[in-house]
Amino acid sequence: MDRNKKIIVIGAGWAGLGATYHLVKQGFDVTLLEASSHAGGLVAGWKTAQGKSVEAGIHGFWYPYRNIFHLVKELNLEPFTAFTQSNQYSPYGLETTSPIFQNQPYLPSPLGTFVYPQFHRLPLCDRISALPLMYAVIDFDNSEEAWRRYDKITARELFRQYGVSSRLYHESFEPMLLVGLFAPGEQCSAAAALGMLYYFILAHQPDFDVVWCRGTVGEKIFQPWIEEIEKLGGKVVTNQRVTDILVDERGLATGVVCSDNVYEADSIISGVSVSGIKKIVSSSKSLNRYQQFRNLNNLGGIDVLAVRLWFDKKVNIPQPSNACFGFDRTTGWTFFDLNALHDQYQGEKGSVVEVDFYHANQFLSMTDDAIVERVHQYLKTCLPEFAMAEIIDSSVIRIPQGVTHFAPGSYQHLLKVQTAIPNLFMSGDWIITNHGSWSQEKAYVTGLEAANKVIEYFHQGKQADIIPVQKDEPHIEIARIINKNLRQVTEGFFPNFSL
Repeated sequence: MDRNKKIIVIGAGWAGLGATYHLVKQGFDVTLLEASSHAGGLVAGWKTAQGKSVEAGIHGFWYPYRNIFHLVKELNLEPFTAFTQSNQYSPYGLETTSPIFQNQPYLPSPLGTFVYPQFHRLPLCDRISALPLMYAVIDFDNSEEAWRRYDKITARELFRQYGVSSRLYHESFEPMLLVGLFAPGEQCSAAAALGMLYYFILAHQPDFDVVWCRGTVGEKIFQPWIEEIEKLGGKVVTNQRVTDILVDERGLATGVVCSDNVYEADSIISGVSVSGIKKIVSSSKSLNRYQQFRNLNNLGGIDVLAVRLWFDKKVNIPQPSNACFGFDRTTGWTFFDLNALHDQYQGEKGSVVEVDFYHANQFLSMTDDAIVERVHQYLKTCLPEFAMAEIIDSSVIRIPQGVTHFAPGSYQHLLKVQTAIPNLFMSGDWIITNHGSWSQEKAYVTGLEAANKVIEYFHQGKQADIIPVQKDEPHIEIARIINKNLRQVTEGFFPNFSL
């Protein structure tokens, strides 16, 4: 390089850190800006005034997270637990126990994920009613055409059209949506539902297997990652909330504005959430000139509530990770045994439990005491032994619009990595990508994709090697080829009746 190109990355989450790390390794002059006081934002976690670790929800790392697992290996980190089983509860008690699927005899997709979970109340006839849904799984091939086609209807309507029984929907599929897409089925895009279910559950038998961070993500992954970035020459600056992206008369981004500070740039990567980029657009005269950025106001977020409880005695919690449904009609929640998952709590005399609520709109206005009392009651319903334990400390964290809402019709407003501004690139778990991943893995992958766009733009550096998702099994590949050919033939004879 005749001089190191200046790259500004906005947002120090999985996407921003991924882009920064790769570009620094390629010799670029990279500054990573984070709005909060600690890199990693909500995902990273922080310390309370009493020195206790808390975070805005517990994040799992699923079997298909091949790029994240490769990253932590490269950083010589060992942040994860072993793979864990999980339980699912309703107000009636234990509903389902999911095994570690990779330890079971391998069955063709998706039989294993239907056969091996122990359903304690769901009859076989209801489970069989899901079989016709396999056509939608085959038809939805993650292409742009498929996304646009299935994004027009709700997930609930999709399951109804394919004959899924009411009981199977309410006791199996909707709970997955409530803790996977964070909203009830009538508020979720069918395309997003199919993409999420396929990636995490249906594509390959072990995909639902999950490990957990043995502490906060900030302590175990982000902090050593940032230290490596700074060792390589990258700069990470906190308490820098971006309010504008400067664009010159040529239509090129030239820098970002953070209050009284201006950071000049040859290229910019955004790695912030939907709510974060909407705030930047609302205050930016430059971005407001572009339709694609104004359209982001059609997107929304979902409220999250994270509660951490310290008890005076140990409660026997059969599985470290647990999902719950049926306690509130539109809200899913999870609870975790941190004594089993986090290193720092293994020696505690009492149980430490994390409880996370998604689509938690109705809870955010409640007082902390009322929330803690409600959570304790829910835990006692799942495991009566909690009635014998007293709460001695608690932490309540409210995150309005904390996660992306993939509502019906939202796909048309999402952005791709490449924007209308040639040297401004987007990354994050809400960005359109052909990779096929979801959640944290998707955010990290799109960060690498944005870094690759910068390298392509300047014709300098080596592009990041992105590990693709595992290929479809042969019978799924064949079924998709046949379905695609039939669809092309029928389109030549019949008019298109979709609206």
